[in-house]
Amino acid sequence: MLLPYYLEHVVEAGCDEAGRGCLAGPVFAAAVVLPAGFYHPLLNDSKQMTEKNRLQLKELILEKAISYAVASYTAAEIDQVNILNASIYSMHRALEQLIPRPDHIIVDGNRFKDFRNIPYQTVIKGDGKYASIAAASVLAKTFRDGFMEKIHQEYPQYGWNKNKGYPTKDHRTAIKKFGITPYHRKSFRLLDEQLSIDFGD
Repeated sequence: MLLPYYLEHVVEAGCDEAGRGCLAGPVFAAAVVLPAGFYHPLLNDSKQMTEKNRLQLKELILEKAISYAVASYTAAEIDQVNILNASIYSMHRALEQLIPRPDHIIVDGNRFKDFRNIPYQTVIKGDGKYASIAAASVLAKTFRDGFMEKIHQEYPQYGWNKNKGYPTKDHRTAIKKFGITPYHRKSFRLLDEQLSIDFGD
């Protein structure tokens, strides 16, 4: 069972991101403050949930959360600051939108940077340990998947409706055949023979 909080009797926000390992698309992050006593048996690390359950939990979290926000960093921004910084800064963008501002932040993983001098705690595999981080993982994942399905309509040849931008064999084959799009991360190893890619302007 997921733990309800890291610190008791404070406004605590859980943060997580989705899409760090993708070759295309933004990295998305979410920040969530849950009410005391929030519980759902299906809530877990979003990667351990089915798409149907993620979408069900997404609606419940949006309805029940005291506060939530979702933000992203584009592929071009990722190329400028690197994916680790982009993941952290997208969490900052989400935290910036929370009302009320949290007293404490818990973050999935082991890396974070100070946000407005608010105390924080990183938690390895936190999305499988704390409810608010799990909720953030669900929002980040579902919002990102929705974005990738939308831009799939623009570039259907890459199969983003299925691979969501991750480095599958089919995705890499499409990059080799069709080249890259404005949504691809040029700083990533898109193909084994990286030098053969035409990045254009």
